[in-house]
Amino acid sequence: MLRGLDFQAEARVSRGQLYTVSAPSGAGKTSLVKALLQSTDNLIVSVSHTTRRMRDGEVDGRDYFFVGIDEFEARLEKGEFLEHARVFDNYYGTSRSVVESQLDNGVDVLLEIDWQGASQVRELIPDSRSVFVLPPSREVLQQRLRGRGQDSDEVIARRTRDAVLEMSHYADAEYLIVNDDFDTALAQFAAIIATARLETAAQSARHKDLITNLLATD
Repeated sequence: MLRGLDFQAEARVSRGQLYTVSAPSGAGKTSLVKALLQSTDNLIVSVSHTTRRMRDGEVDGRDYFFVGIDEFEARLEKGEFLEHARVFDNYYGTSRSVVESQLDNGVDVLLEIDWQGASQVRELIPDSRSVFVLPPSREVLQQRLRGRGQDSDEVIARRTRDAVLEMSHYADAEYLIVNDDFDTALAQFAAIIATARLETAAQSARHKDLITNLLATD
């Protein structure tokens, strides 16, 4: 999709753009993000820190940075996280220094976080862009949750309640995608990235030498 626009070679001369992507469980956010990464140059998902145990097949530094509670709380005390949350007995958080370094290198960064995390990020990085993904209906949402075949009816009911709470904050985001047809939703997601990359400020930084030459007086 975006490969034809070939932003990769010149992206280092301008700061990258930060995006938060939020959605209720079952909306298809993770699948959309994975597909977008495969079709878009110079775009990554930031790896979060967590205190939960590593699961089979996970790799430290790829899936999460796995740290102890003491280390996480020490980092939190120092203000090292862009956003953080405690889910049951485990902490999750996004390293500010890691994200800032990636942005400074001209890389666009996605954060897959809930609406509360997105709100925290907007406070610290006001020029971040926020995207929210909705399912096409409550029925489809529940079908997707049941389709996993891993949870009891009680767990699905709880996840549905949590999803309704999450969805109630859709209007906080700048961009809204309804994931009914996957290809359409993916194209809309890609269009958000492409549009931001074509804004005057970003293009002026990428094409500084060209613009200087074009405007030079004899």
